[in-house]
Amino acid sequence: MTQALYRKWRPLAWDEVVSQEHVIQTLKNAVTGERVAHAYIFSGPRGTGKTTAARLLAKAVNCLDEDKAKRPCNECAYCVAVNENRFMDLIEIDAASNTSVEDVRDLRDKINFAPSQGKYKVYIIDEVHMLSTAAFNALLKTLEEPPPHAIFILATTEMHKIPATVLSRCQRHEFRRFPLSEITRRLELICKEENLKADPDALTMIARQSAGGMRDAISLLDQLASTGDHITLELAQTVLGTAASQSVIGITGAVIEKNAAGGLEEIHRALDGGADARALARQMVEYLRGLMLIQLGNGDQVEATADARKQMTEHARALPTPEVLRMMRAFNAAATDTRGGWQPSLGLELAFAEMLEAPQPVQVVSVEKAESGGKSGPVSVPQPTPAPRRAAPPPPPAARSVPTESPNPAPVTESRPEAGSAPAAVPLQKIAAAWKQIAAAIKSQNPNLAALLNSAKLLEVNGSVVVLGFASDILLEKFDKPEHTQLTERAISDEVGAALTVKAAVSGGKNALPANVKPDSMVAAALQNGGEIVDIQ
Repeated sequence: MTQALYRKWRPLAWDEVVSQEHVIQTLKNAVTGERVAHAYIFSGPRGTGKTTAARLLAKAVNCLDEDKAKRPCNECAYCVAVNENRFMDLIEIDAASNTSVEDVRDLRDKINFAPSQGKYKVYIIDEVHMLSTAAFNALLKTLEEPPPHAIFILATTEMHKIPATVLSRCQRHEFRRFPLSEITRRLELICKEENLKADPDALTMIARQSAGGMRDAISLLDQLASTGDHITLELAQTVLGTAASQSVIGITGAVIEKNAAGGLEEIHRALDGGADARALARQMVEYLRGLMLIQLGNGDQVEATADARKQMTEHARALPTPEVLRMMRAFNAAATDTRGGWQPSLGLELAFAEMLEAPQPVQVVSVEKAESGGKSGPVSVPQPTPAPRRAAPPPPPAARSVPTESPNPAPVTESRPEAGSAPAAVPLQKIAAAWKQIAAAIKSQNPNLAALLNSAKLLEVNGSVVVLGFASDILLEKFDKPEHTQLTERAISDEVGAALTVKAAVSGGKNALPANVKPDSMVAAALQNGGEIVDIQ
């Protein structure tokens, strides 16, 4: 049986491990200075070298070479035994299939036996986050006070699932994703040594598909090599189910030109050609990310050919940055949505159609503001008609109370914003459409504030001021704190791409003040004394 390429090309020495120098140098120094810890945690995305580094450390601590700086030497009996998977004192455990407390107790019973061959028994527990709570508890004492001949190396892709009691007993090392250039270089070396013929564009596409995982990239190359053909870009796109870059450019161009028919045709042409819908959505996000970087002045971070960079620059000039961000969110949702299995193209079609719909401007009405001795000035307010209620003591002339004989107040007169009403910097619908993302961003930093905002309503946007309405004075007081307003402003601005200010008001309850009516104004005094707004001009 042929050995998989990723196993055949697993690094056998420290110097062969790339892009993880911050971890490798620390481990080398520990071996050279005889300061190896009794327990390690290696965390990071899959395929970034965690198990490889663990095996190298196991070889190094048992290597027979007298020069510690040369360990592992890959020549002594113990190093050769590790490389050939027959070293009895290297025990690899898959925690995903050994999750119970009984498995850990069995390990704990055997660990006290002296090593069979080498100086140290090295236990590599892969996907350790899969252990049950009881299993972690059973492991704690052994991790804290292991026998002098035992070393534990715990590997995980989900560090947040490891109990703090375990983390505090281990030395932690974080593995990073590999850069695209490093993965491409490794693939070129493998192709050269394995006599595989592959086009550079195909290798670049494989590297992109691996999402920073070296093992995934080598496995994809192995899959393409098994076809027995010259690995071209077209072959890679067909086998891996990815769309040609021309389809991404065509869809972006259709959004710019508002060409609905052309954009849908590009999507269906790519899917009919064998592209995977979610892979195409991911490519759209990657392309749009490149446009964003160019617009933000970081075009040198975009890895693309000269022709592709020229096209991206043209698209970056044609699309405003807020539109690029809106497109990224829409296509990212299509890339992560698994509900469209019965109609794979649906997510892409919805994202594309959403981009053709420009946010609609919001209509506002104005009310005469009586302040500073009765001087009037328009103030924009929300549109809902107020319910009638009995009048209390007569208010000042600026706001009239409703007569008791009249069952209904005078109708509200709708009008366009007047000279004193600033045009909205961002349409209200755009903020409403992004509110779910805004709330999620706030919840990650302040869950209590997010819960409070669940009871708020978006009333209007006046210039660069977003007005939020609360049902009572109590809710308003809880929200009206500098740290709350600043966090809300930051979350809204990050999502809509514009600097906005947040203002809160009481709406929909007794003594509710319309937006932009100052609490100490004459209108506020009239309303709080039982008056009613009966005419909006």
